[in-house]
Amino acid sequence: MRTPLILDCDPGHDDVFAIWLAAADPALDLRAITTVGGNGRLSHTTYNARVVTELAGIAGVPISAGAESPLVRLLTPAEAIHGDNALGGPELPAPAREADPRTAIELIRDTLDASAEPVTIVATGPLTNIAMFVRLHPDRLSRIERVVWMGGSTGRGNITPYAEFNSWTDPEAAAIVLGSGLPFTMIGLNVTHQVLTTREVVAGIGAIGNRTAAFGVELLSFFNATYETDQGMPEGPLHDPVAVALVARPGLVTTVRARLDIELHGTETAGATSVDLLGKLGREPNADVATGIDVEAFWKLLEEAIRTLA
Repeated sequence: MRTPLILDCDPGHDDVFAIWLAAADPALDLRAITTVGGNGRLSHTTYNARVVTELAGIAGVPISAGAESPLVRLLTPAEAIHGDNALGGPELPAPAREADPRTAIELIRDTLDASAEPVTIVATGPLTNIAMFVRLHPDRLSRIERVVWMGGSTGRGNITPYAEFNSWTDPEAAAIVLGSGLPFTMIGLNVTHQVLTTREVVAGIGAIGNRTAAFGVELLSFFNATYETDQGMPEGPLHDPVAVALVARPGLVTTVRARLDIELHGTETAGATSVDLLGKLGREPNADVATGIDVEAFWKLLEEAIRTLA
């Protein structure tokens, strides 16, 4: 049985590969894409989602725009990594498809209501939309199978010394979703930094030979260049599709049960994810936290998905 899925994202180079994997993998049933301000302004992230679904021949999946900014903080897009339009590098074709007129919250609600079974939400950006849904529709949380989030880290951060970008952008939202009681999985930098877009990886994607793969290579060329400049990593880590891969292939990503808390007030640590792997705090575990990944199997999975697209 295919897993029904909503993808909440902020495209963003790595979000693009998450969209393609979610749409193309035979184990998944992608029913909706919602966008949020994060890697770029909402106008850009929504436009980018329209572009990359149309380019890849993905049809029948509604795309709705969500929150423009975090719940209580100002949005600072990741322009150093993703460029001014959140998808720097290739020239973006003007998409013919329009965004769905519903808001992201309405689309999530309607998708859950229309499903005969609980739906998994994979979130690859700040958790603003999901937090708003939790607050507005607490009666529908039982319709959500779980939330799988690319965010946080068991170690150091990438936007501040301790905070990962998605968590730092809207830690209040992350805390709301984590505290909602929904089953929650965190896939942090400690795992996604194992998934590097090496020359061999980029060449393998390019060798697929279709339009989607060629566009993906352009994206990765820009992404690797900015990652080298900003992070000192010439081979950028492709964070977001790891969250989709966890749902598509249970066991590909290993996880442990642990206590997870979001730092909201620290002068130097706001947005940091406190993961008590050793149980030192004596608090009840509340999340599944990713600790490892089969890197070779991940790239094979992603290549197989891209191969089926336009």
